[in-house]
Amino acid sequence: MHPALVLKLLLLLMLANGAPIVLKDVLGRRFAHPVDGGVVLGDGRPLFGQSKTLRGISIALIATTLGSVVLGLGWKIGLIISAVAMAGDLCSSFVKRRLNVAPSGRATGLDQIPESLLPLLAVRSALSLSAWDILAGIGLFFVGELLLSIFFYRLHLRDHPY
Repeated sequence: MHPALVLKLLLLLMLANGAPIVLKDVLGRRFAHPVDGGVVLGDGRPLFGQSKTLRGISIALIATTLGSVVLGLGWKIGLIISAVAMAGDLCSSFVKRRLNVAPSGRATGLDQIPESLLPLLAVRSALSLSAWDILAGIGLFFVGELLLSIFFYRLHLRDHPY
């Protein structure tokens, strides 16, 4: 197991998921163009919803790529982590809309697992991650994301404490 590497990856995952929240607080709805362009599917629900924006994905890509360089993992690892984390987030949002969960609504597990599992699998070979490294990363992200959600809520960066 590689504990120091897992912690670095955890920081990148938190950065990828936290940067859009912080930028939303700074900019409000300015430049918040929905990824899905407002498309509504045949079930009457949006593809992803208004909370998934090009601005959020952009800042996640930029911040995580820069963070990865600072942590000594190189820009490519940061770009992969953030791109796949955002893809996982979009997949979660798609499923949540089909399950009639409100945008930014709680879906424990669905909100954390794709956003951590998929990026860790994407860099597994490049970083020689073991199954234990990946499981530890998912578990730490799961707990950390729940705790940070409460912290962000208390700082008025999130609308809900989850």
